[in-house]
Amino acid sequence: MSEFSANPLEVAAVEVEAFVSAAGWDQRPALFALVRAVEFARDDPAAAAQLGLPEAPDDALTPIEQDELPEGDLDELLGHIGWPESIAGCALAQEIVILPPSAEAELDDADPGGSAAVAARHPERREARLVVAVHRDGSSAAVLRLRPATDGDAEEDLLVGPDLAPNLVTALLATLED
Repeated sequence: MSEFSANPLEVAAVEVEAFVSAAGWDQRPALFALVRAVEFARDDPAAAAQLGLPEAPDDALTPIEQDELPEGDLDELLGHIGWPESIAGCALAQEIVILPPSAEAELDDADPGGSAAVAARHPERREARLVVAVHRDGSSAAVLRLRPATDGDAEEDLLVGPDLAPNLVTALLATLED
């Protein structure tokens, strides 16, 4: 995974993670529209001034949280979302379970709860918050923060990498198609 850069999409993903992080762990998935900061500043100068956007670079993106997603399968929900052309991109924050590669053999689709249920019970699991952001030009960024092992532990560093969740990138890009 790469270190954080000044890529506008990565900056937006980090901003989304920081915003979601403020609410703590055990949160539902959250969806954000990404709008060009210059357009937001032009359309709503007072709000843009409060957010410090007049000083933002021309390619900066502003995340705008959307209404809470309904319960249900995330893949199916994303399949019903479409964005107007004025939206430059979107981002999704969700909590996930990560298993070491050695645990893949233990994922049994025969389990009544599926592989997610097996992963949730696995002794080597790590919980994490994943934010994936995509742009209409096809670019993507992803950030991941591991949940502290115990409540007293410090927050883990934010990991940045474009290939953390390729299937989610594909699903989010599909929401931007005409």
